[in-house]
Amino acid sequence: QVQLVESGGASVQAGGSLRLACSASGTTYSMAWFRQAPGKEREGIAAKDTGGITTKYADSVKGRFTISQDNGKDTIYLQMNDLKPEDTGMYYCAAGAWGRRWFLLSAKEYDYWGQGTQVTVSS
Repeated sequence: QVQLVESGGASVQAGGSLRLACSASGTTYSMAWFRQAPGKEREGIAAKDTGGITTKYADSVKGRFTISQDNGKDTIYLQMNDLKPEDTGMYYCAAGAWGRRWFLLSAKEYDYWGQGTQVTVSS
């Protein structure tokens, strides 16, 4: 069983930056960040193979957001730059078991979820 705890959500103005963190207990093979805006489906935005260096990004955040992992491999981060009002939502950390197709950025490929942290971007 893997437990995930997110932190770092806040309210910022457009153009600003935030860094989210997700601490994991237990073995993970992939980790990702998803977000969900009110009235919209949960969207996978960044993912990483925790055993390697491969990453995947949604087009909506490519070039602005970066997913990274600490040396101890139990924490991942999401550096978010040039934030836009459309980035507003609840951000969730997720972890996948062995063999999952993490690179699809689909919620179905992730087995464990954090409680979420709110990001609000004002114009």
